[in-house]
Amino acid sequence: MHPTCLIMKLLLALALLFTASGAFAQDVEALVRSLPEGSYSDREKVIFELAATGDDRVANLLKVLGEGDLYVREEDGRLVGGKRAGRDYALSDPLTGEELGTAASSDLDKIRVNNRLRRAIRSAIGQLTLMSPSPSVRLTAAQTLLGNADPDALELLDEALAAETDAGVKTVMELARATTILKTDAGLEEKAAAVDTLAARGNREALAVLTGSLADAPPELKPAIERGIDHIEGRLAMWDAAQNVWYGLSLGSVLLLAAIGLAITFGVMGVINMAHGEIVMLGAYTTFAVQQVIRTSFPDLFDYSLAIALPLAFLVTALVGIAIERGIIRWLYGRPLETLLATWGLSLILQQTVRTIFGPNNREVGNPSWMSGAFELGGLSITWNRMWIVVFALVVFAVLLAVLNRTPLGLQMRAVTQNRRMASAMGIRTPWVDAMTFGLGSGIAGIAGVALSQIDNVSPNLGQSYIIDSFMVVVFGGVGNLWGTLVGALTLGVVNKFLEPYAGAVLAKIFILVFIILFIQRRPRGLFALKGRAVDA
Repeated sequence: MHPTCLIMKLLLALALLFTASGAFAQDVEALVRSLPEGSYSDREKVIFELAATGDDRVANLLKVLGEGDLYVREEDGRLVGGKRAGRDYALSDPLTGEELGTAASSDLDKIRVNNRLRRAIRSAIGQLTLMSPSPSVRLTAAQTLLGNADPDALELLDEALAAETDAGVKTVMELARATTILKTDAGLEEKAAAVDTLAARGNREALAVLTGSLADAPPELKPAIERGIDHIEGRLAMWDAAQNVWYGLSLGSVLLLAAIGLAITFGVMGVINMAHGEIVMLGAYTTFAVQQVIRTSFPDLFDYSLAIALPLAFLVTALVGIAIERGIIRWLYGRPLETLLATWGLSLILQQTVRTIFGPNNREVGNPSWMSGAFELGGLSITWNRMWIVVFALVVFAVLLAVLNRTPLGLQMRAVTQNRRMASAMGIRTPWVDAMTFGLGSGIAGIAGVALSQIDNVSPNLGQSYIIDSFMVVVFGGVGNLWGTLVGALTLGVVNKFLEPYAGAVLAKIFILVFIILFIQRRPRGLFALKGRAVDA
């Protein structure tokens, strides 16, 4: 074909396309102008004709009409959307949303709707959105119909179901259809199939629908509904138990982060560090300071704020820990009561210092985008921040385990833990090991504060919430044993979450404390006792 002929055909096709688009837009506008005319039945016919055009702008127009905010402006006869703004009305184009100024109520004539028209509008909007090319729009429409269960939309739902290709959207449409069937005069077999569909879904929404339809159901259908309710309740009980396990693992990971640094210092040095919670708090405030700098100077880097805060928090708290060990604790070895009192006084000093610098109020530490929101896993609801904290806790545990088992510092720490005098006789500088151990434990407490800043209030009292639980985890798992700390943290977290629904948060902690006291009476060294001559002695 000659190139000139090809170009002419393309231009002709484009001209026909623009002509058709113009005619299509004119048809919509002509239908809109005819809305104020005639009776309610005439308006209902126009509503469905508008929906049949498939124009995306029609959905906004019908929404305005359904809310009773569609008016005729008397000066030019134009249809406008109107919202009360003081004594006047703020006007907008009902198709495009373009602002059109204001007008007094006396200059507007409202287009009235009745309940029949509102049902027609809902069906028309559903027709526009259920057939949308966007899966998210179709999903929203299906969820709306699931909540409304309008029998007039049943035929539309069947048509949409036949054409639906997205599995997730189709599931919601099937649930909406089943919910609607139970509110119609459908046959017994069709209603029983709808009950089976809802029972197979097994969520709380389906349980609410079946429970609500039980009273008005025919006697022949009630046994099927009751079986469906029993099935859903059993399934929900199973998922509730799984949810409690997840909550317990989530709490356990937080306890692990808070306690793992204490397990090192307590196990190697035998020091009861009451300022450990304040070291965690310093890590959280380091995160806050990093985010403040990023917010004011480098806002595009906010999603990387935690990656920047982690090494800084480790460095800051590790240096603070070394300073504490060199300046206070090394003079108090072998005097546990004085060490306890000194670190408790130090914790008060650190709290007051933070209050003086940052103020006594809670400070906002934001979640990066990748730690915001939640997702569904079966019947579980899992928040991204909790999931990443669980992963982070396990990574920290693995790295610390590698440091203790694969590095010279770890070898020296284990030697000092098992027999300090023998380690010193073999040439290990135990004071240096003590300082590095306290610095390592404090650094891990600092990065624990980074993680805790994502799920708890950052305040001067942050550490006080975790210090007692941290000691319980360390004592229960076995002093100085990392595997014992892991098992102890996860065990106490899961048990606590299973007790809370029955006993409440305070009583649950009391029961756990009593259990640990009784357990330590039988196993003074905890679940996993360290072995060594000095330890056995």
